[in-house]
Amino acid sequence: MAAYSAFPVHAAPGAEPKPATAATQAYLEQFSASLPFADREDFELATRGFVAAVPGNRILDAKGNLLRDLNVEAFFSQPVPPTVNPSLWRNAGLVAKSGLFKVSDRVYQIRGVDSANMTIVLGDTGFIVIDSLWIAEAARASIDLAREKLGNRPIMGVVYTHTHVDHYGGIKGILDEQEARARHVPILAPRGFMDTIASENVSALPAWARRGAYQFGFGLPLDAKGFVTTGDGPLYSGSGNTIAVAGTTSLIPPTHEITHTGEAITIDGVRMEFQLTPGTEAPAEMNIFLPDLHTLCLAENAGGTLHNVLPLRGAEVRDAKAWADYLTESLRLYGSRTEYLITQHYWPHWGHDSIVDYVSSQRDAYKYLHDQTVRMMNNGLTGFEIAERLTLPDALAKRWFLRGNYGTTSHNAKAIYQRYLGWYDGNPAHLNPLPPEEANKRYVDAMGGEDAVLNKAKDAFDKGDYRWSSELLSRLVFAAPSNEAARLLLADSLEQLGYQSESGAWRNAYLNGAKELRTGGPAPGIFDAAGNSFRNLPVSYILDLLAVRLNPDKALKAPMKFDLDLVGEDKPQSIEIRNGVLIHENAPAEKRNTRVVTVDRNSFIDAVQGRHVNGGLSGDDARFLERFGSLFEAPRTGFPLAAPRSR
Repeated sequence: MAAYSAFPVHAAPGAEPKPATAATQAYLEQFSASLPFADREDFELATRGFVAAVPGNRILDAKGNLLRDLNVEAFFSQPVPPTVNPSLWRNAGLVAKSGLFKVSDRVYQIRGVDSANMTIVLGDTGFIVIDSLWIAEAARASIDLAREKLGNRPIMGVVYTHTHVDHYGGIKGILDEQEARARHVPILAPRGFMDTIASENVSALPAWARRGAYQFGFGLPLDAKGFVTTGDGPLYSGSGNTIAVAGTTSLIPPTHEITHTGEAITIDGVRMEFQLTPGTEAPAEMNIFLPDLHTLCLAENAGGTLHNVLPLRGAEVRDAKAWADYLTESLRLYGSRTEYLITQHYWPHWGHDSIVDYVSSQRDAYKYLHDQTVRMMNNGLTGFEIAERLTLPDALAKRWFLRGNYGTTSHNAKAIYQRYLGWYDGNPAHLNPLPPEEANKRYVDAMGGEDAVLNKAKDAFDKGDYRWSSELLSRLVFAAPSNEAARLLLADSLEQLGYQSESGAWRNAYLNGAKELRTGGPAPGIFDAAGNSFRNLPVSYILDLLAVRLNPDKALKAPMKFDLDLVGEDKPQSIEIRNGVLIHENAPAEKRNTRVVTVDRNSFIDAVQGRHVNGGLSGDDARFLERFGSLFEAPRTGFPLAAPRSR
């Protein structure tokens, strides 16, 4: 995903970020007055149990290149800049605190080193690791620090709490796959883990990554006019002080998937009980209870801020009601036995009463959002109307861990509406609208032309009405992409909205939109998941990926049917190209297709990437496999989001 921050394509006059306007400063001053700054509990929680920092506060790759600069304390110790929402600035400084932290005698966490947390449980002879971070280099530095301070112990087990890459991508930094197999190291994950990896992180990854670049701030500088936080964790790069995912991601498939709530497993003397929570923060997710250690891990189902029912990058819409119900179940199953609570972002909580209050309040927030959205929906309000009206009651809104530093009540209300009713708001005029470029040309013409719209937008901007100026200017940019004045003023307008945003995701999206409008989008390139992180996926998952990259025009002219046998692997696949689609299933033991292609995995990957096939195939089979590979196209990357797409 580092490729998505390859700026610029072209430099434009006025490309530099602007200061906060008087209107933005006044807005933030008024906003700040409503915040509960007297509540300092999080500052104590975020620093409690500190053991040591990563040596040098730097994460390096194998060649000594800087990947993460964690030495940001001086930056976040400054007074709140006028270009950052004070609530978000507070959040940024807290999540940036990094190092090894003690939770209890046998439970430790690495925090602030990567986007998520690594939890380390001391077994009888070694470490049990809960979540292995995003990149292998950060995971390796983390486990090295743990071994330095806690003893040179082997990895005796790994648990993936859920299917987001910041929780499993660093696995090969702490565990060699061959060693794991040789020592039979258990790797646990929730039911459906690998299927969800394929659907979320393979098939839709190019679109997810482009939108994710906006949400996570890739390409922005780490400074007061750029990136300060994602809202749920730090994400730093040492490359020119620009935010990117630099480093190595990896995956070792789980050896066992937890199938039901109540399943219990003991690893290296540590008993673990599991609670499956599908459809909450991830389609496959689980909580973990360590009964002998009185410790409850709520994965990413609770945290230090309101979470997303639907992230801006895109995902399956999460079930806010189920989310709340699973937290109720957590309290019933484990609440009376819990003295330590950890999550895989943010800091722990200590003490039974405090933990019950914390989890109950998190539960109440998601239940309130769900119930009140549905109530207003059933009274005829649309998702956008509900988002304007819905706020949490003061008893919840005044809790820092329910502020909108990551998710917001606004886009969560729209997501809950979408889960029930979809994209269509019921108004027949919205059933088949014109596409944006065509519609906006007509809107601009109806408003008196480009100059008239630009003047109206300037007037709105000067009054500090940035939501309206942005809407007007976006219509003008889509109607007249060459109108440089409109493009640059839209960048200025989005930038002010970014400065005002309490949510890190909103800030990053607004500021990346401004950057794209001023300097162009990322350089176009090709992104091929099958040839990189997912080269080692089961072949059926790779075929699912190919199915969504099939060029129908080519496929309609080249129907084919064959069995694919990867050398040394089980489950050969029966493959058919017909009617512009790719169909595949496990090949039956009998009645095999007339043509059977037996090939090694690397040669097959070469073929589907359009490369020449080696691998000892006959000339006929090699040509056949290359013809098969020619039917697929990798998606283009770097498509614009804040401006019209080139055709």
